[in-house]
Amino acid sequence: MSTDRPERAVACLDAGFSCAQAICQVCGPEFGLSRDTASRIAAGLGAGMARTDDICGAVSGAVLVLGLAYGGNLEDAVPARERTYAAVQKFIAAFTAAQGSVSCTGLLGYNLGDLDEFAAARQAGIVRRVCPAMVRAASELLEEMPGQPGE
Repeated sequence: MSTDRPERAVACLDAGFSCAQAICQVCGPEFGLSRDTASRIAAGLGAGMARTDDICGAVSGAVLVLGLAYGGNLEDAVPARERTYAAVQKFIAAFTAAQGSVSCTGLLGYNLGDLDEFAAARQAGIVRRVCPAMVRAASELLEEMPGQPGE
């Protein structure tokens, strides 16, 4: 199913939100979260988890969305966790196959946790060039996952 979610997520990124916030703001409301709550939940996940040289924020945001889609309640917590893990593993494998990495540093070529590399990345405009494509790719992969909004 093709929707305008990828374009809306990129527009959120362009408006100044992090990659994780962009994904969550667009998908969260379809699971009952307000845009504000979705954005706040994802606030620490952008730029490789708060510039700690970790997982891409678009991937982290997608993992939160997959939790909303596949996660359960107290009565089915264990089976829901297993469903969620399987979905996350599938997503990460597909993202890695398409993009080459799920690491922010691996995708950008700069470690945003290092002040000198962060400054160099800003100077090179790498975030503006690479991150919209990562947000779009994560959004598109989410649409291909069964059990997503709009199905």
